[in-house]
Amino acid sequence: MKGLRTIILVLFTACALQACKHVAKNYNSANADSATVEEDTSDDDASADTSTTLNLGVDKEDSQFAVEAINGGMTEVALGKLAIQRGKSKKVKNFGTMMVKDHSKANDKLMALIKAKKIDLPMTPDPAQQRMIQDLSQKSGSDFDKAYIKAMIDDHKEDVKIFTEESKKLQDPDLKAFAIKTLPVLQKHLDDINAIHDSMGDN
Repeated sequence: MKGLRTIILVLFTACALQACKHVAKNYNSANADSATVEEDTSDDDASADTSTTLNLGVDKEDSQFAVEAINGGMTEVALGKLAIQRGKSKKVKNFGTMMVKDHSKANDKLMALIKAKKIDLPMTPDPAQQRMIQDLSQKSGSDFDKAYIKAMIDDHKEDVKIFTEESKKLQDPDLKAFAIKTLPVLQKHLDDINAIHDSMGDN
């Protein structure tokens, strides 16, 4: 179990570090010693709060959406891999495979935007999402299936709500286009996992 959690944490950190190469200026000198940074960082940004995700080229709300979306997408990939490994039902395993494929594709597109727009990412995964991964990594078989299905329904309901709202509110045209294009995929995921839940009942 410990090894699996370590692999998942490495997955998150590796993805975050790809973007952090371009945004290390927002971290203090203690973090900078362990990060790869570009030479164009400015002295004015050296004292920035390490928890912020702000960027002068993209407004606060748009930056926050991008950060939350990439964290959520990486979580879905990690949980999808767990479903393939630890799930019992073929339907759950197949859904996990779809999660890995669809969210990896979306993550690649969003990460490219994050890097191009120099949006800052935190050095560590979202704590709540990391706890979810750790909790599910301790389950297997039918117990895993039940917990995973519930998590996917809850997550995708929230995702559809957020992407619906943000597709109308986002100011950055590229992030807005990403939200609009990704929304139907998330809705399909929600429809599919609801159908799996209904077909399996409470068992």
